[in-house]
Amino acid sequence: LKFDLDMLQGFPLLEDLDLIHVQQFIGNISSLRAFKGTLKSLQISRCLVRGNFMDLADFPHLKELELHDTAVTGDIRDIGVHDFPALESLCLPDTVHGGSEYKFQQISKVPSFMHTVHLLL
Repeated sequence: LKFDLDMLQGFPLLEDLDLIHVQQFIGNISSLRAFKGTLKSLQISRCLVRGNFMDLADFPHLKELELHDTAVTGDIRDIGVHDFPALESLCLPDTVHGGSEYKFQQISKVPSFMHTVHLLL
């Protein structure tokens, strides 16, 4: 039995979503765009969820984004000054370029960190 993220659209006031070790959840992270105005915390771990983490970049209330062991992709170098305006904690899977093993407490630190990493490569 599988559950798709699209099924969550029946909960329009969703603020916090924790899907940890729920391998029956599948779908694309872009399905969560329905919660752009309400979602504050998103933790997905070891679920068959895919998509690009930047699909959530314009969520005005999102404070916590943790996507451990998912198939979510992207590149943290794509994060701009106006992206993730409320984000306080970010943890991305190794399928995101630059996302492996890094946990940021302030989104504003990402550009300077990535610049330093690229100087070292």
